[in-house]
Amino acid sequence: MKMIIAVIKPFKLDAARQALTEIGVEGLTVSEVKGFGRQKGQTEVYRGAEYSIEFVPKVRLEIVVTDDRVEGIVEAIQNAAHTGKIGDGKIFVTDVGQAIRIRTGESGESAV
Repeated sequence: MKMIIAVIKPFKLDAARQALTEIGVEGLTVSEVKGFGRQKGQTEVYRGAEYSIEFVPKVRLEIVVTDDRVEGIVEAIQNAAHTGKIGDGKIFVTDVGQAIRIRTGESGESAV
């Protein structure tokens, strides 16, 4: 099993969710997060005053899937979240050692 973690621009969340639904993803976790990468924040102008935002708002998606589904899901997120501009985000894929469904006690891939 793998956990796919994607950090994307907030306005791309609906497109990513729709793309994932279309390929049969049945569940995901979404969190609003803040951070910065190479762009080191951004500069905004408010009422004529310029100020710096050190942490840029992002959305973090987390999906646990079987190994055979990883490539399709990563591709769907990448296509849906792409703008071609700095700050599009990142996708990370990590191993999951164990998964347990609390309601039924199922474990392993059957819990996913």
